[in-house]
Amino acid sequence: MLRGVLGKTFRLAGYTIQYGCIAHCAFEYVGGVVMCSGPSMEPTIQNSDIVFAENLSRHFYGIQRGDIVIAKSPSDPKSNICKRVIGLEGDKILTTSPSDIFKNCSYVPTGHVWLEGDNLQNSTDSRYYGPIPYGLIRGRIFFKIWPFRDFGFLRDSPNGHRFSDD
Repeated sequence: MLRGVLGKTFRLAGYTIQYGCIAHCAFEYVGGVVMCSGPSMEPTIQNSDIVFAENLSRHFYGIQRGDIVIAKSPSDPKSNICKRVIGLEGDKILTTSPSDIFKNCSYVPTGHVWLEGDNLQNSTDSRYYGPIPYGLIRGRIFFKIWPFRDFGFLRDSPNGHRFSDD
């Protein structure tokens, strides 16, 4: 009897570990569901919208200008940020102050990206903390799940003029 109980217990523990490993790999390498908070990506993503983020792009350097990404915050590593990729390594970025009087150019160094929110007046992004290392990117958001009226692929940036082809 004790042998049967121990056998079932170890079998259950084994299945739990196996399924845990499969779930970890799925969420780490394939993708998952994410709730975005804050106003920085409005109007594209509203506060509390639920989106799907895929993680394969970051592993294969498939991130491109215009993609919306989830990244670790450079100023608070315990939190994630949701921003749009404006520049890739080697790009020249025209940065402006909130008053739009002073304009500067920044270059994105090797292994980094330049991220900005779609709501430029209410976004803490690379204009504040500079280019972020590519390694901080956790995934690429491409599909909105909730609210259901917005279900589908995400639309282009309202600030499309910000992208540089130089």
